[in-house]
Amino acid sequence: MSEKSPAEQGIAAGTSMGAAVILVTVGIIQFFQGIAAVAENEVFVVGIEYTYKFDLTTWGWIHLVLGVVVAAIGVALFTGAGWARIAAIVIAAISIIANFMWLPYYPWWSVLIIALDVVVIWAVSTWKPQAV
Repeated sequence: MSEKSPAEQGIAAGTSMGAAVILVTVGIIQFFQGIAAVAENEVFVVGIEYTYKFDLTTWGWIHLVLGVVVAAIGVALFTGAGWARIAAIVIAAISIIANFMWLPYYPWWSVLIIALDVVVIWAVSTWKPQAV
């Protein structure tokens, strides 16, 4: 394996802190998105029938729990702890799957969150704290 240059590690470290901010922000927004889905079923409209169909209230609870976990891991990622880095990768992957399944309810938001989760996975997986 080739070693990353200090400049690349600086970018990865900065992006990892950015990933922590993204995780906290996405977590908070997913939490409120879950509240909207649980509280009022008329907020979201499904345009097409989709294979992965759940009740909107179920999706609301999924996003509530996922939002809290994502935000908590984002806060923990600020410490640079190894477990937080691993947890961030795992929760971002779970968020990608959940938002893929959420596509018919809120397509543009889902695509944006999937893209941000990919950035989080890249940033956290390429960052070596000891190299900075």
